[in-house]
Amino acid sequence: MKHTLLFAAAALALSACSPAPEPADDAAAAAAPAARAAPSADHGFGPEISAEDFAAHVKVLSSDEFGGRAPGTEGEQLTADYLVAQFERLGLQPGNGDSWFQDVAMVETTADESTSGARITLGGEDRPLAFGSQMALGTRTAQPQVSVDASEMVFVGYGVNAPEVDWNDYEGLDVKGKTVVMLVNDPGFHVGSEELFSGKKMTYYGRWTYKYEEAARQGAAAALIIHDDAGAGYGWDVVKNSWSGAQYDLTAADDPEPRLPMQGWITGEVAEQLFADAGLDLAALRTAANQPGFTAVDLGDATFSATLNSTIKESSSRNILAKLPGTERPDEAIVYTAHWDHLGDHGAAHGGEAAGEGEDHIYNGAIDNATGVAGVLEIAEAFTVQDPQPARSVVFLLVTLEESGLLGSKYYAANPAIALKDTVAVVNLDAMSVVGPTRDFVVIGLGNSELDEVLRPIAEAQDRVLVEEDSVEKGFFFRSDHFSFAKYGVPALYAKGGIDHVEKGKDYGRQVQANYQNVAYHKAADEYDPNWDLRGVVQDLQALYGVGRELAGNEAWPNYVEGNAFKAARDASRAGE
Repeated sequence: MKHTLLFAAAALALSACSPAPEPADDAAAAAAPAARAAPSADHGFGPEISAEDFAAHVKVLSSDEFGGRAPGTEGEQLTADYLVAQFERLGLQPGNGDSWFQDVAMVETTADESTSGARITLGGEDRPLAFGSQMALGTRTAQPQVSVDASEMVFVGYGVNAPEVDWNDYEGLDVKGKTVVMLVNDPGFHVGSEELFSGKKMTYYGRWTYKYEEAARQGAAAALIIHDDAGAGYGWDVVKNSWSGAQYDLTAADDPEPRLPMQGWITGEVAEQLFADAGLDLAALRTAANQPGFTAVDLGDATFSATLNSTIKESSSRNILAKLPGTERPDEAIVYTAHWDHLGDHGAAHGGEAAGEGEDHIYNGAIDNATGVAGVLEIAEAFTVQDPQPARSVVFLLVTLEESGLLGSKYYAANPAIALKDTVAVVNLDAMSVVGPTRDFVVIGLGNSELDEVLRPIAEAQDRVLVEEDSVEKGFFFRSDHFSFAKYGVPALYAKGGIDHVEKGKDYGRQVQANYQNVAYHKAADEYDPNWDLRGVVQDLQALYGVGRELAGNEAWPNYVEGNAFKAARDASRAGE
């Protein structure tokens, strides 16, 4: 890595901005939506990164008017109108040729729970499973009816096939037509062994998306993951809320990854009862599954049967993107990304039955992820007024369908506006921290790439230190949109304020974060709060802007560090340069 990459002065993050330029008079205005006037924050924005401007964006995007920003709804149109209006205000250019949008074809599947059902049969006794309270179930087949009938059930440990570490939970096993039952996370987590995979630090093999894909490759008819709070990193309510209502997917043509007929989760309580009635000890099998050479276990004569009746709707959503062309190397780009979507109106999705009378049923997603979108807008404004203008292009990519499995970013990574081999780095903003100013700056996946060394001096100039995330077992690096780029080898930075509040200490910071996780995350309570302490957000945005300013102004090509799983892909993509 070139020396220029390692140097970043405090001025990059903290310098004052010059006056805003006059609005651009070019083709950008012609590409704006013409159907109606875009919603407005009714706020006088300034050129500097500020808490007031940030809050104004969040307040609009997370308002009830936007209905929780579900893809394919009126909330998406309102969101698109607002974001394009902001990009135009900043004088940016459309990021996808002459368009602000990248269409993402999607399939919307909404299960009719009143006519659908699932049951486990054991010892000749049928045991119905209740949607939401005992299980979550879905299909990615885009078929209006999918059935599994008397499918034999087999426990496959963690459902991992990792030849590079000589681990295969499917070794010698034929699961064609069967229902595989598996643990969340990956080997090593529950017994805390650093000798297995990455110990408590989740690898991609621990992600539920991988487990379903591997089960499909093995020919299973269905796959059920046993939920536990620690292993998943979130409670059952998050599963229930995320899997209820309309579910979105890319079309099969746009996503070559294998798909199961049926997939879902069961609660820990359901699993414990099932295993006990089958004459098995789930706790003992959990321990055994963490040992090399684990052998899958049939669940006695247990069978799984289910029928899903769904309404299928083919439509499209949109990634929204803008570009500030580089003055010297416009074909090279730094990409800032955040997802604009959230979980929508659960009252509308469930005919008003999702919440009791008088209860809030709109999942506004203020922190997740109106804050990230607002952050990208603030950073974009800082770039438009910097002097000199960036030598490389800067792309501001606001993606759809993150809540459905990073689908919008997956689509962009396969169809980039600027080739990924020419994408210098991705900086992702997701669920910004509203703890306040902190001494620590959390880098999710710290140590993965050389981008850490671009951020480090900027953070030090703010009297902050880089730290890894507290809960490495939750696999946050694989749970946000930067991961779609990482799989192609593009260095990705996902960082936000920590918990060590400069005035109130760590206990206060932990309390704020725990309250969000337990009370608001993927719930109706994730709403804008005018009492948030946004001083830390401003610092975070200044620092993340500084990273992009450094990279956009030099000729460095950062990489993943030696031994990282994504380095080979980066090396291959840059080999011809």
